[in-house]
Amino acid sequence: MDVQIEPSWKEALKNEFTKPYFLQIATFLKTEKAAGKTIYPPGPLIFNAFNQTPFSKARVVIIGQDPYHGPGQAHGLSFSVQNGVKPPPSLVNIFKEIQADIGVAMPQGYGNLTKWAAQGVLLLNAALTVRAGEPFSHANFGWADFTNAVIEKISAEKKGVIFLLWGKFAQDKQQLIDETKHVVLKAAHPSPFSADKGFFGCKHFSKTNEILVKQGSAPIDWKLLTP
Repeated sequence: MDVQIEPSWKEALKNEFTKPYFLQIATFLKTEKAAGKTIYPPGPLIFNAFNQTPFSKARVVIIGQDPYHGPGQAHGLSFSVQNGVKPPPSLVNIFKEIQADIGVAMPQGYGNLTKWAAQGVLLLNAALTVRAGEPFSHANFGWADFTNAVIEKISAEKKGVIFLLWGKFAQDKQQLIDETKHVVLKAAHPSPFSADKGFFGCKHFSKTNEILVKQGSAPIDWKLLTP
């Protein structure tokens, strides 16, 4: 398949694109469109996380579950929303923790995290598409196989990557990561239902930067400026 994805990822994942599960994903998406279903994010943005953060530059991974399912929200980056869209509750809580952790004031009505992605933060959802208005509707059609392969490839071929695993769903991916080579930081999910059970106070943003600096790498500038 001629998958439109950033070249370094296309090379790293080339064996995945010919596997039966990936062909199943393509067939499923075509069937959904033929049935008149609206799919988020739009086609050109499905692999946006990879296009914004090349394989060679990925140094932090934040794992989400599936894309936002409301109009205009999802653009292929976990937890992130497009310009002009109000940050959803989980992202609001992420911003609260950043402010409490490192003292950086975050914007109120802006939640586009492309700036993080450009610095090497791979914002990876476990499923890369969703049917409008139906969360988790595409979760069982092969995407987990693909994104698990992404995590395994990072684990096998890179060194010193920091994985932020928020909530049980993300933490189930821990088994795919070689912790002799990489760093795993775990906390509760930032959702309003669980943020006060260990996400608030986790200090993952300052801890990530401390680890990066110790590795001789530049820290992440978590601050977002409204355009």
